[in-house]
Amino acid sequence: MTHSHALIVGEALVDVVVRPDGSSATHPGGSPANVALGLGRLGRDVELLTALGDDAHGNLVRAHLEKSHVHLAGGTPAAKTSVATAHLDAHGVATYDFDLTWSLAPDAVTRPHPLVVHTGSIAAVLEPGGTEVEGVLRQARATSTLTYDPNARPTLMGDVRAALARIETFVGLADVVKVSDEDLEWLMPGVDPIDAARQWAAAGTALVVVTRGGEGSVAIASGAVIEVPSMRVDVVDTVGAGDSYMGGLIDGLWSAGLLGGQRREDLASAPASVITAVLERCARIAAITVSRAGANPPSSEELEATGA
Repeated sequence: MTHSHALIVGEALVDVVVRPDGSSATHPGGSPANVALGLGRLGRDVELLTALGDDAHGNLVRAHLEKSHVHLAGGTPAAKTSVATAHLDAHGVATYDFDLTWSLAPDAVTRPHPLVVHTGSIAAVLEPGGTEVEGVLRQARATSTLTYDPNARPTLMGDVRAALARIETFVGLADVVKVSDEDLEWLMPGVDPIDAARQWAAAGTALVVVTRGGEGSVAIASGAVIEVPSMRVDVVDTVGAGDSYMGGLIDGLWSAGLLGGQRREDLASAPASVITAVLERCARIAAITVSRAGANPPSSEELEATGA
């Protein structure tokens, strides 16, 4: 039996955002946690399997997630909550430093048979947790759509060839991959992003979406190339923009009835018009996120107010 909930697997942490003038602010973050947050705000039943310490930072993250209707999987707390420091440049673009460890609690308990399982970023690469996450996805694949966002962090992921090999293991498992052009430039320097997306799609991924910041996004779906422009907004910062887009992508495919292991063939043959509509909505979600500080994706009510 497949239940109508999403399972997100990966890091939840605290983002310390350092502005160009040296001032700073603390926000709950972590790429997979941000995806879960976005889905919760869009009204989806979502569970997060992560590692949080029994400390002040962990309590901050828990309260933040629970306020947006994200359920946390049970298990022994981590030794401490991880921290990412985001340094903003004059254009609001973030670069990151990290103080974290990643592993899943051996007694972690999640609800059975999710409709979709998502992971990405640090969770898929950093050991020992990366191997544990891979095991979760392999176990879920028969009944669940698998989605993945590499969300590369070069300072943590080390040698690019090893990182690419690890990332492509997850690409090979996933039905849906969302990747930024910046990630692809690091992973495959000199390769056109659309060509890189074609390579991954040819390996069996049903939908590969490349986000290109202000230049919009492009998808490879059913052999077609689908391009969607970004929305023009005043950018406050880009923190969480890709995660908001990823949450919107899962939500849009959910609304289109394309999630679940039994819908794998339908996803692989989805019409370009359906994918285009999903990506246009993702662009609107990302635009709202970058128009305000931190990883702060819109609620379904906010999205409806903008006409999405």
